[in-house]
Amino acid sequence: MAFGKHEKDPATDDAALDSAADAVTDDDDFEGPFDVEDFDDAAVAAQGRLDLGSVLIPMPDGGQVQVELNEAGAPSAVWVVTPNGRFTIAAYAAPKSPGLWREVATELADSLRKDAASVAIEDGRWGREVVGAGNGGVVRFIGVDGYRWMVRCVVNGAPDTVDALADEARTALADTVIRRGETPLPVRTPLAVELPEPMAAQLRAAAAEAAAAQAAAGQQQPPLQQQEPEPVARRSAQGSAMQQLRTITGG
Repeated sequence: MAFGKHEKDPATDDAALDSAADAVTDDDDFEGPFDVEDFDDAAVAAQGRLDLGSVLIPMPDGGQVQVELNEAGAPSAVWVVTPNGRFTIAAYAAPKSPGLWREVATELADSLRKDAASVAIEDGRWGREVVGAGNGGVVRFIGVDGYRWMVRCVVNGAPDTVDALADEARTALADTVIRRGETPLPVRTPLAVELPEPMAAQLRAAAAEAAAAQAAAGQQQPPLQQQEPEPVARRSAQGSAMQQLRTITGG
């Protein structure tokens, strides 16, 4: 597990910290997830990675992006979709010392046991991984503790492809960069996800198109039908349209 320069004794002076970070960066065995502060130039961290604000994720070959929106229209999850399934990587506020993922993994396993046909805790690349299987699918949770952050990867696929998908997810996670920021946050608070402008523009265009289609459909209703009190039906139709907007796939 790599914490970069934050892994050292807090009493060490800044010059020694920078020297240690440089030495670790040159080590061929050094792997992520990384803190953006591990880079001398933050712009370098964004090269070859999908910049989602709090996390910068390398995309696998042939991978696509699937965005889920919450009720307010803000991104709540960004999935990387491959032929083997999909995975998402998200970061959370955490204490300076490691240990949060161990707690979260235990809670996830307890929660999965209520619904999944089988639940297992396995040793993985960074420690424990939680695996649940049921209803024809498999979900795997992979977590890593960092300095003031914890990153969690959720892998979701079919039984015959989930192992290959997990390998893709681990490869991406090992080269992911976390941008924690300096804002104090309660432990376990999700770090904000921000979409790249081209992707955000695509979502806005889709929302505008759906709103226009709904308005046009309302104008085309017969006058008698418009006068009928059917607020529940109209809200239901609107909700259906919004649900369609919560997921959008782009290259």
